[in-house]
Amino acid sequence: MSRARRSTPDRRPPEPPRPSGTGARVEGITKRFGEVQALSDVTLDFPSGRVTALMGENGAGKSTLLKILTGDHRPTEGRVLLDGQPVDPRSPAEARAAGIRIIPQEPEIIPHVSVAENVYAGSLPRAAGRRLDRAELRRRITADLDRLGFAGVLDPDLLGSQLTPAQRQLVEIMRALTGTARVIAFDEPTSSLSEHEVDALFALINRLRDQGIAVIYVSHRMQEIFQLADRIAVLRDGALVGVQDARTTTEDDLVRLMVGRDLTAMFVRRPVATDRVVLDVRDLTTDQVRGIDLRVHAGEVVGLAGLIGAGRSELALALAGDLPIHSGNVTLDGRPLPSSDPGAVIRAGLGLAPEERKAQALFLHRTIRDNTSIAVLERLRRFRFVKRGAERELAQEYTDRLRVRTPSIEHEVRKLSGGNQQKVVLARWLARKPKVLILDEPTRGIDVGAKAEIYQIIAGLAEEGVAVLVISSELPEILGLSDRIVVMQNGRITGELGRADATEEAVLNLAMADDISTTVSGATS
Repeated sequence: MSRARRSTPDRRPPEPPRPSGTGARVEGITKRFGEVQALSDVTLDFPSGRVTALMGENGAGKSTLLKILTGDHRPTEGRVLLDGQPVDPRSPAEARAAGIRIIPQEPEIIPHVSVAENVYAGSLPRAAGRRLDRAELRRRITADLDRLGFAGVLDPDLLGSQLTPAQRQLVEIMRALTGTARVIAFDEPTSSLSEHEVDALFALINRLRDQGIAVIYVSHRMQEIFQLADRIAVLRDGALVGVQDARTTTEDDLVRLMVGRDLTAMFVRRPVATDRVVLDVRDLTTDQVRGIDLRVHAGEVVGLAGLIGAGRSELALALAGDLPIHSGNVTLDGRPLPSSDPGAVIRAGLGLAPEERKAQALFLHRTIRDNTSIAVLERLRRFRFVKRGAERELAQEYTDRLRVRTPSIEHEVRKLSGGNQQKVVLARWLARKPKVLILDEPTRGIDVGAKAEIYQIIAGLAEEGVAVLVISSELPEILGLSDRIVVMQNGRITGELGRADATEEAVLNLAMADDISTTVSGATS
């Protein structure tokens, strides 16, 4: 769960003298993909021994700029300099050899080898006969885990396929820090990490800064930006619109630079909940959660809060039919909800937009049209054939309604920004018209502009009478969206807060309750 939002500048001590080496610089970078211009004449320094935060809405050009630095893309115009000398990385391998590293938001893990082998892939120690030197591998991974502060957090013998999202992220971080690095870019590195892991990562970034490495940090989390960054560079529509000193700027200043407008009314919505209970959960128990009592009314937005590992996502998956239910009763509009059958659950009227949209929700190599219509194909069929005209009309309707930024509905979803991908997931469920919609971390990795749009979509769903259950680790988000907040810890509900009584402190107290048995609330109504 995120720390409290801060809207005032971070008054840190004066910056120390800059270490030797000038760092990286992009000059006049322009990048076009056909008729689409992703970057326009961007000139920006990434000084050695400084953390430069790179901010902007999804689609502003941040990822494209990082990919030019790391050799994934070639600039249409402009050049890259490293310590004052031009470099022209034509591949990630060439960029890595030059000392430029990126830790991507979506880790690339080899599933059937160990953590240690994943970290040193491409540079594994060899013994006589070219055999893998496992003793040396063990020595290296143990030393690096200690050096980077991840000892006890990551088991070097785990297979890649056994790793959690947080552990996959840590493997990517370790992989990037092997060898000599001069520039390191972190792309949304904390999106899957626990608070303890985030603290270890921040300590590591501070050490990298002290060692004279140029650090680029991409995040939509303002608190992280102000805690870490020395400088904040903002991109909008592919152009650099400002570079701010992190010590003297504010969140409101950055938001105005990013979106060109004030978003102070992001959470303004009127209560529209009715007395009709749509989702009624009684004493539900699974392998991960137990004794869950929960009600959600038509037109109500209920927030589900808790720390990582509290059981929120597991509860959502059980309700959606993806995890087995051992005991308890669940009804939807007064009828028993099928269990362990996701298709039957969808037909009954419950939808789930899961936390991992790329891995669990989207067909990345299919079009927006395909992804939007997949849940309503039975309505679009004539005999055994899909009516393509009706499918295109439906996809276009929701693409326009949710303002998905795309050249066309035939565009592959993998090519969209994170915010637009999330809108496609929501478009699918709006087309399905569920009675209950569960949204698990609906704004994870999404910029403030796209967040405001998604909040409006959630408010619109409530006004249409949909019962909405929102899972979020962002306290300001859960407080701003919810009519009621239900808090979980260790697989059980520890309490419930009405909108008028909900504060960050009250939510955190319930999320970290020591004696669950004394704080579990009774059945909600």
